[in-house]
Amino acid sequence: MFLRISTVLLSGSLLLASCSKEKKSEGKAAQVETAIGPLDLPAPYASKSATKFSKVIGWADGQMPTAPEGFVVTEYARDLVNPRWAYVAPNGDVFVSESNTEKSGVKKTVAKVSGQADSQRFDESANRVTLLRDTNGDGKPDQRSVFLTGLNQPFGMLVLGDHFYVANTDALLRFPYKAGETKMTSKPDTILKLPAGGYNNHWTRNLLAGPDGKKIYVSVGSGSNVAEHGIDNEVRRANILEINPDGTGERVYASGLRNPVGIDWQPGTNKLYAAVNERDELGDGLVPDYMTSVQEGGFYGWPYSYYGQVEDPRRAGENPELVKKAIVPDVPLGAHTASLGLAFYDGKAFPAKYQNGAFIGQHGSWNRSELSGYKVVFVPFTNGKPGKPEDFLTGFIAKNDGQDVHGRPVGTFTMPDGSLLVTDDSGNRIWRVAAKEKTAVATRN
Repeated sequence: MFLRISTVLLSGSLLLASCSKEKKSEGKAAQVETAIGPLDLPAPYASKSATKFSKVIGWADGQMPTAPEGFVVTEYARDLVNPRWAYVAPNGDVFVSESNTEKSGVKKTVAKVSGQADSQRFDESANRVTLLRDTNGDGKPDQRSVFLTGLNQPFGMLVLGDHFYVANTDALLRFPYKAGETKMTSKPDTILKLPAGGYNNHWTRNLLAGPDGKKIYVSVGSGSNVAEHGIDNEVRRANILEINPDGTGERVYASGLRNPVGIDWQPGTNKLYAAVNERDELGDGLVPDYMTSVQEGGFYGWPYSYYGQVEDPRRAGENPELVKKAIVPDVPLGAHTASLGLAFYDGKAFPAKYQNGAFIGQHGSWNRSELSGYKVVFVPFTNGKPGKPEDFLTGFIAKNDGQDVHGRPVGTFTMPDGSLLVTDDSGNRIWRVAAKEKTAVATRN
């Protein structure tokens, strides 16, 4: 039986208490066993919940992120307007959703209280999809066009059969599509309404086709930090939904995932993985974001617990039977890193250690005394099992002891030629990471 968040969570509490800074209980430190070994979790409130927004200063000409030895980083595209996500079509076209958190009185209040600001935080959303095409195979697009406009905070995109899908924050749209089109002129069908709103910017809706193309998976983040505005406001949220390609047959594939932005299939398997943005305001060390395999019908704790059965003190005792079923995620990625992107590397151009591993874009912290995230990490896989994350693309933080950052990575995407694209929404660029020729030749030989 599949867990439905609207039923399962309501069984614990019809309406949770309003948000409060006061601690319901101090809680205890905990150790949990993850797929990569034991993880020691500090007690809730072991450190004060801090607020430190980054200040985006941009990239100077010729300046770019840093990759490991054996790789070269180049600028794939620039002068975009908050390029949040991308989709690589079967013909190699790259679609880019240019979208951002919309202005609202709630967000302005948050910034005023904190006394700090992220220079990108209140930009208007471009609400469009741009097409990039590399016709001569030199690793840089030579054709660029505005493919689709008039959208409402678009994010995930998908080509399936003769249709182009785009996920607005409040609806899934489907357009008739022919490969090679440079501008969408057809009118869409709205095939699925999606829950929208919420104070904390979990507005992104990602899309992924099933391995056989018979289903579509839609990631929908929570509308709050820890359901402090009531579970009745979280219906169909903090879930990965499964639907038919025409929008019918919706069911909850997995639940209790606070903000599961990046979703992808592990190469050679039918195993779904997600990168999940965990909860805030429990201190610097809680709660680590994570990458995990996603079990069909599985529950991952939100909002009642984290990392399995570790109860959140703000929700303690509210749904003990459900907490007992909560699954421990596989790979911790650091607290407050805003791990959003996820792409398994199914190419052959990178050295063998990277093949079938996962690249994760970490957008960066705000709820921590020191900046964390602001990089792309790599999770190696051996015999289908994950290992410990390691830094891959760094250099986004300009000053380690300050707030300045050049940009903020979001999504990671494998190209047909085996290179890796990284969207940098605050830097208004897309970066391309390729193996140097001698590395690629050695890998082939």
